[in-house]
Amino acid sequence: MALTLEQLNRAPLPEATQMLDGLYEHTPWIAEQALAQRPFTSLAHLKHAMVRVLAAAPREAQLALVRAHPELAGKAMVSKTLTAESTNEQSKAGLTDCTPEEFARIQQLNSDYNARHGFPFILAVRGPRGLGLPKQEIIDTFARRLENPVDFELAEALRNIHRIVEIRLNDKFGFAPTLGNDVWDWQEKLSTHSDPGYAEKGQLTVTYLTDAHRACAQRISHWMRDCGFDEVEIDAVGNVVGRYHGAQPDAKYLLTGSHYDTVRNGGKYDGRLGIFVPMACVRELHRAGRRLPFGIEVVGFAEEEGQRYKATFLGSGALVGDFRAEWLEQKDADGITMRQAMQHAGLCVDDIPKLKREAANYLGFVEVHIEQGPVLNELDIPLGVVTSINGSVRFVGEVCGMASHAGTTPMDRRRDAAAAVAELILYVEKRAAQDGDSVGTVGQLEVPSGSINVVPGRCRFSLDLRAPTNAQRDRLVHDIEAELQAICARRFVHYSLEETMRAAAAPSAPEWQQRWEKAVAALGVPLYRMPSGAGHDAMKLHELMPQAMLFTRGINSGISHNPLEATTSDDMQLAVDAFSHVLNQLAQEA
Repeated sequence: MALTLEQLNRAPLPEATQMLDGLYEHTPWIAEQALAQRPFTSLAHLKHAMVRVLAAAPREAQLALVRAHPELAGKAMVSKTLTAESTNEQSKAGLTDCTPEEFARIQQLNSDYNARHGFPFILAVRGPRGLGLPKQEIIDTFARRLENPVDFELAEALRNIHRIVEIRLNDKFGFAPTLGNDVWDWQEKLSTHSDPGYAEKGQLTVTYLTDAHRACAQRISHWMRDCGFDEVEIDAVGNVVGRYHGAQPDAKYLLTGSHYDTVRNGGKYDGRLGIFVPMACVRELHRAGRRLPFGIEVVGFAEEEGQRYKATFLGSGALVGDFRAEWLEQKDADGITMRQAMQHAGLCVDDIPKLKREAANYLGFVEVHIEQGPVLNELDIPLGVVTSINGSVRFVGEVCGMASHAGTTPMDRRRDAAAAVAELILYVEKRAAQDGDSVGTVGQLEVPSGSINVVPGRCRFSLDLRAPTNAQRDRLVHDIEAELQAICARRFVHYSLEETMRAAAAPSAPEWQQRWEKAVAALGVPLYRMPSGAGHDAMKLHELMPQAMLFTRGINSGISHNPLEATTSDDMQLAVDAFSHVLNQLAQEA
C-alpha cells in the first residue's frame, strides 16, 4: 500500500525512518536527518530536504554513500546480492541481460573508472522518464564521464543518487508525474522529425520551413486540437497558434509559448518544453470543462534560432510588428530566398503585418524553458525564476594582415591575422569575467585558404557579447572594440567589424515574476532567482507586454544546444504544476 505524506508527517521518528528505508543505498541517516524538517508540504519538499542534508555532510560521508552503491552489471549483480531496489533498476535498463560483449565492456569501464576516481560509477539508469535507459546510452555515458575530473564526478554521482532516490520515493508513495510524462512523450515524438543529412545520423535538426519543420507544425497543431483548444492555426510565418477561450467572449488572453525550431544537432527540449507545458494545462482545463476569466493563447514560434537566414526571432518578432520586408530577400546556403521558402510552404507573405498583437488584448506573456546551463543542476534545484534576459550584441569580423612564408618570415616581422584574433579571444575571456555575469564568445574562427606553412593573412571570426543590462553590455562592447583596435595597430594589421544583431535586455515584470515565485513556493521547492544568459522569445514579447520566465533544471550538467540536453519528467511535472498555479492566481485576481 502506498505511503502518504500525512502518514509520514505524523509518524514517530523511528517509524518514519523505517518508512523511508531503502531510499539511499545502505545509508539511512540521510532520510532520518531530513525528517527533522517535517511537516513536508509535498514530495518535492521532502526530496529537497534530503538533498540539503547530503550537501551539508562532510566529503567522507558523501564518498561513503557513493561507495555503498554497487557497480553497474558488476559483481553484486552476478552474485545476486544487490538490494531489491538496485535489482529492479538495473533490470529495467536491461543490465541483467547483457550480451557477453556488453558485459565485458561494462566490466572494463567499471575497472577504469574505479582506478581513476576511487569510487564506482553512478548513473540513474531508469533515466529521465523512469522507464530505463537503453544499454548503449548507458555505455556511452559511462565512457564519456570516465574522463571527467574527480571532484566533478563526485558531484555528478551525488546528483544521480538523488535522481535514483526521487524515483524510489515516487514508487513508495505511489506517485507518477503523469502530466510530466505526457510532456516528455510529446517532445520525444516531435524529435522524430529531423532535416535530411541529420535524420540519417540520428541527430535532431529542424530548420525553418524545411519538410521536418512543417511536419513539426502539423503535429503540434493536431495535438493542440486533441487537447481541446477552440482555435488552432498555422499563421503567415509558420507559428502554430492555439487559443483556448475565456469564460466571456471579450476576455483578454494570457500569451505563452516558445519555439519549435532547433539548432543543428541540438536537443529535444530547447523551446519545445515551453509549448507543451501550457498545452498540458489547457488539456486539463478542457477535461474538467473549466473556463477561466481569461483565454490562453499558446504559440509554437516557428523560428528563433537563426539557423537558415540571418534574421532571428521571426516567429515572435512578427507578433510585435518587428518583421522587416527586406528579410524576405535573404538567401539561405542553397540560394533559396525566405520569400520562396514561405511560398513553397503555402504561407501568405502579405498577411505577416496582420500578425501583430494588440497589447490591450493581453494580460502578459509567460514562458517556460529549460535553463540551458549548469546552475540549477549544480544546486540540485528543479525550478528557477528568471529575473532578466541578458541583452546581447553579435558581430562578424575580419582581420587582414599579410600572408607570408612560415619558414622565412621572422617572428618580429609577421603581420599574422590569426594571431591578432587569438589575442582578441583571450581579451574577451578576461574582460567578460571582470563583470561576473557578462559573457563573451568567439564561436566561429576561419583562416580562408589557410595552409600549414603560410602565416595567415586573413582571419574571420564571430563575436557574441551578453550582459544583464544594456549599459553593462555596451561597456563590454566598447572595451572589446577598443582592444581590437589596439591589437591591430600594434601588429600592423587592420580589421572590419559588422554588427549583425542587437537585442535589448528584458527584465521580468515584477508582478509577473512574483506570480512565478508564489507558484514555486507553493510546490515546496526552494525559490531561486537567476538571470537568463540565453535569448528567448520572451525578449521580443517584452517589447509589447509584461513578461516573465520560469526555468527547469537540465541534467547532464545542464548542457544545451547538444544531443545530451535533457530534463526529467518529474521536473516537467513541477513546471506544469507551477504553470497551473499561475493560471489559478490570475483567475483569483480576476
